[in-house]
Amino acid sequence: MSEKPGISNSEWQVMEELWNASPRTLMELVRAMQKKLGWAKSTTNTTVRRMEEKGLVSYEEGPRSRLYRPCFSRDEVAEAETENFLSKVYGGSLSLLVASMAGQKGLSRDEIEELRRVLTRAEEAGK
Repeated sequence: MSEKPGISNSEWQVMEELWNASPRTLMELVRAMQKKLGWAKSTTNTTVRRMEEKGLVSYEEGPRSRLYRPCFSRDEVAEAETENFLSKVYGGSLSLLVASMAGQKGLSRDEIEELRRVLTRAEEAGK
């Protein structure tokens, strides 16, 4: 994501709907959010409008109504959110995050092996 607008939990829920199927009309989103979270039409409308202002979604005029689509992929948003979290909570230190997670949860042998593979790939890519 070139610009990294923060994304709220509510916005993430709408983005999930758009990532799963796009483009979607506002009424399709209203029905999906009503079913998923019990939102009123006005809640979905306000959320989508704010997302449009933030540059998270765009629309094109369809034959009967606007067709909304995400401006960023799930991976782009997840990466930006991860960077924001890492910066805010751990001062940008990935090692502090991993140490914290390992200390709180404990790691299984499989998770440790997966971490080794990730670190080996990162080391090889850095050469």
